[in-house]
Amino acid sequence: MHEKVKKALESIRPALQADGGDLKFIRLDDHVVYIELLAACNGCPMATITLKQGIERIVKMQVPEITAVEVEQA
Repeated sequence: MHEKVKKALESIRPALQADGGDLKFIRLDDHVVYIELLAACNGCPMATITLKQGIERIVKMQVPEITAVEVEQA
């Protein structure tokens, strides 16, 4: 499942990078994907919407076993 999640995240990265942002896969724990938002995505007021309506939606569509995508808190 790790590889399917990473592939799904890689499919999203170009859209984030086009807006000056990026993401990094941190870990998969109990069907929850943890990522780090980078560059313009880090601290962006729209990050929550991007995470839930964009990244999470696409990952769950490509890997139905995933229950959520969360930002890893440092």
